[in-house]
Amino acid sequence: MERLWTPWRMSYIGGGSQPDGCIFCLNPAEQRDEENLILYRGEHAYVLLNLYPYNSGHALVVPYLHTGDFAGLPPAVGADVLALTQRTVAALTAEYQPMGFNIGLNLGHVAGGSISAHLHVHIVPRWEGDTNFMPITADTKVLPETLEQTYRRLRPRLVAPHPLPPSPARGRGGTAASHRSENSTPRAPSQG
Repeated sequence: MERLWTPWRMSYIGGGSQPDGCIFCLNPAEQRDEENLILYRGEHAYVLLNLYPYNSGHALVVPYLHTGDFAGLPPAVGADVLALTQRTVAALTAEYQPMGFNIGLNLGHVAGGSISAHLHVHIVPRWEGDTNFMPITADTKVLPETLEQTYRRLRPRLVAPHPLPPSPARGRGGTAASHRSENSTPRAPSQG
């Protein structure tokens, strides 16, 4: 397997053990939401795009409270995290029409939590065929749109007081296509 050296990420990984260096604490405090990919702010938690997405639309729901203790999460914070997870799924469904989702938490470093000191919920939209040969043969993930494009598509849906109607089905290359019939199958965004 080929190694990709990313020493600049150590500040995110190593800094996550203390609130002073925690990216999930620093980003919302900066009040630069678009630059930090923060899509929506709730009372006790916020939604942002994953800087290293598994698929287009990969979002995170993060409490403002710096904690890795899921069981000890105050009820109001937990309720807001769940409500924002539902709101994000609704926004992703309306904008991207995925066929399913992976939603979960990686609690602790050994469970895959790269910033295990500050819990966060991953929301990954999925489509049949959303992976191709690239991760297997080239150990590379191909994403069909930039984070900035994803941000511009999702933010209006998350800030709207009521869910916006679904977007028209998107064909290859991201252009709007005619609405699907009931028998048509949603397709993954173009993988290049």
